[in-house]
Amino acid sequence: MTVDLNRANTFDLPQVYPDAHLLQLPEWAEFKSHFGWQSQVFNSQTAAAQVLFRTLPLGYSIAYLTKGPLGSNWSSLWSQIDMECRKRKAVFLQIEPDVNLPLPAESEAYFAEGFIREEHTIQPRRTVLVSLEADEDELLLAMKQKTRYNIRLAAKKGVEVRPTDDVIGFYEMMQTTGNRDNFAVHSLNYYQNAYDIFASSGKCVLLAAYFEETPLAYLMLFLTGSRSWYFYGASDNNQRNLMPTYLLQWEAMRWAKARGATEYDLWGIPDADEDELEANFTERSDGLWGVYRFKRGFGGQVVRSSPAFIKIYKPLLYRLYQKFRASRVTE
Repeated sequence: MTVDLNRANTFDLPQVYPDAHLLQLPEWAEFKSHFGWQSQVFNSQTAAAQVLFRTLPLGYSIAYLTKGPLGSNWSSLWSQIDMECRKRKAVFLQIEPDVNLPLPAESEAYFAEGFIREEHTIQPRRTVLVSLEADEDELLLAMKQKTRYNIRLAAKKGVEVRPTDDVIGFYEMMQTTGNRDNFAVHSLNYYQNAYDIFASSGKCVLLAAYFEETPLAYLMLFLTGSRSWYFYGASDNNQRNLMPTYLLQWEAMRWAKARGATEYDLWGIPDADEDELEANFTERSDGLWGVYRFKRGFGGQVVRSSPAFIKIYKPLLYRLYQKFRASRVTE
């Protein structure tokens, strides 16, 4: 494991920006260091950003700044970041700001010089954000009637939700879920590292829904400051009629709210206009359509985040990268 110790020695990013996105935290940099990424934090008097670098053959690299920069006047960071990208022979720098559309005019202006706008992003652009500021009765009333019914049904039938550290059980159920719903699953090492690193600082909990002491579903929840995220979830093929995933989501919201979160991010739905989502969710189950059918029931607001902004340092290599990325999408 390689960790760039320069990234946080002189600047405590979470302390200065307590509501920074999870993907800007030092824990995320530590987590990604297990999978070939190095990180460095850049800061000015008004802004800060954690950038990840991935080494490529022949000494090249790619640079990725996700869910940042933080603060204001981001342009005050570009000379520092540009210098480091050139030093590391970056093919390109891709930035995905933690800003929802419509983009503030000043945000786009920060990227005017040397950047191109790219609609494709690595992180999902559209999500459902649930405000946790209301009391629990009001949160339930904001949900779809069927979702409220399923939450109460699960509790009535004896489903119980509680924290666990059984990442192996979670991983095994993730494989079941991936096979059933046709999506790729990370390795056990990936989930174990994510849990160990974030749980040790109180920023992650693994919740499980049990029926008669048998786990039926798992949910890995992340929290920092006033924000929380549902990143990973798994459910068994058995006893699905008990609706354990509904109660599990509700208890995750309650867990986050009790610890000061005012926002619950359901993280990832199809990148389509809300009218299209509502018109087609009952007919489609491909991609993220199946999870949208589930997530829409918890209330909240559909939001779309900023496009990416890319600075290209090696145009020929970047074109090769684009071709490779396109082939991966169509496989």
